[in-house]
Amino acid sequence: MAVEEPKFAIVTADGDFELRDYPALVVAEVEVGGDRRAATNEGFRLLAGYIFGGNRGGAKIAMTAPVAQAPVPGSTIAMTAPVTLAGAGTRWTVQFTMPSAYALADLPVPNDSRVELKAVPPRTMAVLKFSGLTGDERVAEKTETLAALVRAHRLTPLGAAVLARYDPPWTPWFLRRNELMVDVTKV
Repeated sequence: MAVEEPKFAIVTADGDFELRDYPALVVAEVEVGGDRRAATNEGFRLLAGYIFGGNRGGAKIAMTAPVAQAPVPGSTIAMTAPVTLAGAGTRWTVQFTMPSAYALADLPVPNDSRVELKAVPPRTMAVLKFSGLTGDERVAEKTETLAALVRAHRLTPLGAAVLARYDPPWTPWFLRRNELMVDVTKV
């Protein structure tokens, strides 16, 4: 069974690095606290509740990939500074992209007020693709690599890097597809 992923156009490709143009998207997101792993689990649970019928009308909405997670602005140091992994006081946004068949106005209202529906305008993102596990040290290392590639391609990051995970937890670790993504603009 295929899971829908957001469409994009590749502007530049350089190994595992890509510069992508994304169209406008609609997302469901929650803000949660704690360390990255606990926040992922809580955020996923809340968003899954929404798409599996936790909404006015009890509508079921198809699962999409990836599940995206980013620090809430101001809760960690920006991508351009040395990478630090924040602890329990950090706030995180966990996000599902809604299937492309839905406009914002078409989505049912969430039963849980913590779930927010948002329109995301078109954007350009720098992306670093990688496989395997997404522990804190690995994510920090890959975030530094992405920051260096953004600089090397003469781009300016417009926020913190977003961790995007594409596979369910039962996927063997060595087959898991992940990306770090950051909104960018040309220098």
